[in-house]
Amino acid sequence: MIAVIDYGMGNLRSVSKALETVGAHVKVTDNPEEIIKADAIVLPGVGAFYRGMENLGNLGILPAVFKAIEEGRPFLGICLGLQLLFTESEEHGINKGLGLIKGRVRKFNSSVKIPHMGWNKVKMQNAKCKIFDGVPDESYFYFVHSYYVEPEDKDVILATTGYGVEFTSAVVKDNVWGVQFHPEKSTGLGLKILENFVKARLKC
Repeated sequence: MIAVIDYGMGNLRSVSKALETVGAHVKVTDNPEEIIKADAIVLPGVGAFYRGMENLGNLGILPAVFKAIEEGRPFLGICLGLQLLFTESEEHGINKGLGLIKGRVRKFNSSVKIPHMGWNKVKMQNAKCKIFDGVPDESYFYFVHSYYVEPEDKDVILATTGYGVEFTSAVVKDNVWGVQFHPEKSTGLGLKILENFVKARLKC
């Protein structure tokens, strides 16, 4: 069973339907006990960083998230869910994140149109990574975001994308994964990434 965390930050239906399409039994939940019992966990989301952290805290979900990750459960953050994995964000002032990956969430500069919205190329930095099984390098995925992650440790970077700067569009650290793009909105190749996650074929 895959738990899709419901913390009031949108797009839960499209993510859960996409996971079901690739064979997952999905539970959309804000119940910490169900999150801890899940075989894998997905943290989707759109919206403000500080609001996401606030909602997770108010719902009492954070201890369950940390426990599940500590116990080795595969964990995937999508869009805002990726950004929340990091130490802090400069959106609406400096706000603390989950701190699972060291680094900061930064805003695109004024040289490009914000938000970054639409299809863009994803360049793999670790071609052997199993989450990209069956996905050609420089494939296009769908993005909607105004901020991007900047990891301290470059070894966590799985893929990058160009938009004014070359930003990190996919990461991994141990059993924690994150993608800035929306696989659930990225047609067949997006579904392939979710299928790889569901099947836990994720070692790099």
